[in-house]
Amino acid sequence: MKASKMDILNEKSSKGKMQAVKEKLSDMATMRKVKSDAKAEEQAEKDLAKTRIEVAKEIRKAKEAEAGMDLHVAKAGEIVQKHIEKHPDDLVNAAGAVGIPSSNENSPGSIGSTNPIGSTSPISAPTSNNLL
Repeated sequence: MKASKMDILNEKSSKGKMQAVKEKLSDMATMRKVKSDAKAEEQAEKDLAKTRIEVAKEIRKAKEAEAGMDLHVAKAGEIVQKHIEKHPDDLVNAAGAVGIPSSNENSPGSIGSTNPIGSTSPISAPTSNNLL
């Protein structure tokens, strides 16, 4: 039996259609993978951005807390200085009092602590800007 030209053309056409369908399916699978990868990358970038925002907030809170502590230390120094000015004869170092010299350490009216070298350093707010 001899195949007619029409049968041969139909067979070639059928093979060509099958190949086109296979290519289309392959292209669709590739596109799904690319979209999936892009979506995963986008989510990772969003997560990183959220983390950076959280870190920035915590740094801001730490700076605010440090500034508040500095303010309280400065206020405490002012209160001690005012007390010393009002009561120069009352320089006995009370238990737990920080920065008030006993009568045998420093001259009346000075506030601070004596370091090992012997100089007096006044009470002041810490000036540290290091947060991390």
